Amino acid sequence: MGAAQEKRTDEIRIRLAERRDAAGIRAIYNHYVNESTAIFDLVPRTLDEQVQWIDEHAGGHPAVVAASHEGIGTRGGSDQVRFDERIVGFGSLSVFKPRPAYATSVEDSVYLVDTHQGRGIGRLILDELLRLAEAHGFHTVIARIVGDNDASIALHAACGFEIVGTEREVGRKLGRWLDVVEMQRML
Repeated sequence: MGAAQEKRTDEIRIRLAERRDAAGIRAIYNHYVNESTAIFDLVPRTLDEQVQWIDEHAGGHPAVVAASHEGIGTRGGSDQVRFDERIVGFGSLSVFKPRPAYATSVEDSVYLVDTHQGRGIGRLILDELLRLAEAHGFHTVIARIVGDNDASIALHAACGFEIVGTEREVGRKLGRWLDVVEMQRML
């Protein structure tokens, strides 16, 4: 099963997540924990927990990052521009359910820094996750999306996912009852 293929758009590269990405992934994740209903988690992750999460996604259920290469000026008076890598998004494939009969199904997740939404980066991440899911021999991918996240629902629909159900008021966060839209794509 192949490694993630590097894909670029403008200055964005999609690649497998590595331990060195933990702080960047954690910053995005914790933003959604604290400020959004997109993640049903209520407790921010520590750096150690994020590293453990990356380790858990290093095999058959991979995680990828969208890395932005941003110029930050010149070096030593030369015209050579130095670039720093910044994690602006991430996605993962996770176990759908723990029982063995579900082993050929996975759940996907995609998250972006607010300032990088609407630029096609989520599509790059999801396309790579679908490629990896197929390469790892999975049969179907499930997306479970909070009901009012129209952008994520549209992204998944554009990638061939279909709505297969809605779970009503199954979560409560930020003083609101939350629905979950379940979408599925067969590979």
